Amino acid sequence: MTETTNAPTFTPGPPTLDAPWPVSVLAGKIKGWIDRLGTAWVEGEITQWGVSGGNVYGKLKDLEGDATISFTIWSSVKARIPADLKQGDRVIAAVKPNYWVKGGTLTMQVSDMRHVGIGDLLERLERLRQQLTAEGLFAPERKKRLPFLPHTIGLVTGRDSDAEKDVLRNAQLRWPQVRFRTVYAAVQGERTVPEVVGAIRTLDADPEVEVIIVARGGGDFQNLLGFSDEALVRAAAAATTPLVSAIGHEADRPLLDEVADLRASTPTDAAKRVVPDVAEELARVHQARARIGARLTHMIRNEVDRIGHLRSRPALASSAWIVDSRAQELTRYVARGVELVERGVERETARIGELRGHLRALSPQATLDRGYAIVQNGEGHVVSDPAQAAPGSALRVTVSGGAFAATAGEELPSPARSDADSAGTRPGK
Repeated sequence: MTETTNAPTFTPGPPTLDAPWPVSVLAGKIKGWIDRLGTAWVEGEITQWGVSGGNVYGKLKDLEGDATISFTIWSSVKARIPADLKQGDRVIAAVKPNYWVKGGTLTMQVSDMRHVGIGDLLERLERLRQQLTAEGLFAPERKKRLPFLPHTIGLVTGRDSDAEKDVLRNAQLRWPQVRFRTVYAAVQGERTVPEVVGAIRTLDADPEVEVIIVARGGGDFQNLLGFSDEALVRAAAAATTPLVSAIGHEADRPLLDEVADLRASTPTDAAKRVVPDVAEELARVHQARARIGARLTHMIRNEVDRIGHLRSRPALASSAWIVDSRAQELTRYVARGVELVERGVERETARIGELRGHLRALSPQATLDRGYAIVQNGEGHVVSDPAQAAPGSALRVTVSGGAFAATAGEELPSPARSDADSAGTRPGK
């Protein structure tokens, strides 16, 4: 479609406060700049596709960045492009920017649009797969074990989807008390990646959720590309809660299946592999109890037989011989014990007598009994020298039979000195 304008052909000078440009001049310059851009091939995902009056009005979103453009496909062009184009498809388009001077709007007119080749998509996925494999995100040793019986299961799925119904129904049939915490998210289209990533992080942060199931009921390969997005795969790898992928696409498995701790072929399979069957578990309990009972019965029977064999032996058949054979030996040991005790008592009694004699010989009382006395002055000090007892001072004299008071007199010569003096006056000395 060609648009004509009435913009002037002259080139005005720079606009100023005193000489502003007319709107038509500015609009004409904008249109001229935009027209010089020409046609460009771009790649993106169709996020909006509406038909009105034979023309198509839609939006094309960048595959990685946060950028969107609006486009228009006139009816004449629509007849030449594939008829199966729809929202969610990844395409390449030849677009030409067009500025509508009268309305002051910018539109992107599409002259051609094609599906992105499946081969190109697979090649990109393979490169991403190799990169994540080299980083170890798909390594078996990093996968976490699922709990045997999770009390609360987190579920990420589309609202009112068949996948949600299949998971809930099969899980509750297997274990009626199981609880689910469901976070709804888009499972195709441009909102898939941010909403699924947000749902995984929400459930991973919930301490009651023990396992997370991401469920979708299969679908076209291109509709599942969101589950191979690098941001979604890395979010699943970073989750600390075990994660189950139940996308249900056997061919060209999305990368979420590779990074998940467990891959289920369908949502129904996910429910069966996450939730144990109560009937099967009860049967296993009964079988285990029966095996334990049989084992205990067998062990008890063996022990009873063993005790019977022991009791039938001659040594245990009549126990009196044990007492009879040991009675004489016991009598001898008793007599020997009495003899040893009596001998010990006699020996210790004699030793005590000796010690008593030694102790009495060393006692001060024994010294007093031999005629010695202890003299103390009025202050209670023992008098060991005549000089310590002044004449006329009171004394206390202790003898063998008791104590009596005395008064100190004149000092008498000691018997030793008297004998010496007498010896010195003998004739011949």
